[in-house]
Amino acid sequence: MPSSSDNSPLIKTRLEALQERIGLACARYGRNVADVTLIGVSKTKPVEDIVSAHDLGLTHFGENYLQEAVDKIKGLQALNAQWHYIGTIQSNKTRDIAEHFDWVHTVDRMKIGSRLSAQCPQGKTIKVLVQVNIDSDPNKGGCPSSQTASLVHELLEQPNLEIRGLMTILSKDSEPRASYESVAQLSASIGQGLNPEQRKDWGSLSMGMTGDMDEAIAAGATHIRIGTALFGGR
Repeated sequence: MPSSSDNSPLIKTRLEALQERIGLACARYGRNVADVTLIGVSKTKPVEDIVSAHDLGLTHFGENYLQEAVDKIKGLQALNAQWHYIGTIQSNKTRDIAEHFDWVHTVDRMKIGSRLSAQCPQGKTIKVLVQVNIDSDPNKGGCPSSQTASLVHELLEQPNLEIRGLMTILSKDSEPRASYESVAQLSASIGQGLNPEQRKDWGSLSMGMTGDMDEAIAAGATHIRIGTALFGGR
């Protein structure tokens, strides 16, 4: 397995600053810091940087580019890490995603969900978030808000998927706090329609990046996707 990188001291400083920022936001908005998971978005970054972050205690990593991610995951099998797929999903990529990732944040249609379930390795289940296009932005992926509850209920019938909640990527023109609160309200509404067994796994909200993580935490985010503020620019 690769060793840690020469960037390790810088990553340590950045990670500590992020953890402090998350802690302050949680205190400000009455959240429990243990309920917010920091995902290090490691796309385009070398495996040595991932090892450095892992050595510092980070265990959740997000990747956008499938082939790059698969190569990294294979090379880092010794790490006790959770891998999150946060990129666009094409139908011909679902087998590799199902095989290598623990979480998939970007399911926005039934075809993708059914393929992930069917291609999931025996004995494995995948934690799934439904991507919702909360701002109705034609340039963003995601299920329309009005169709999200229906998609969730369809996905719940898939045997190898654990449907955990919602994910969003905001329009560049959106007001983050308002949009994130809309996602949280949609999640709560969907949760009310689930049975007790389904509801116990429901409630994850993947929303918030470097620039708006405070607003996301205020609105109830459980997973924050951070790349630049941890690993530097690309």
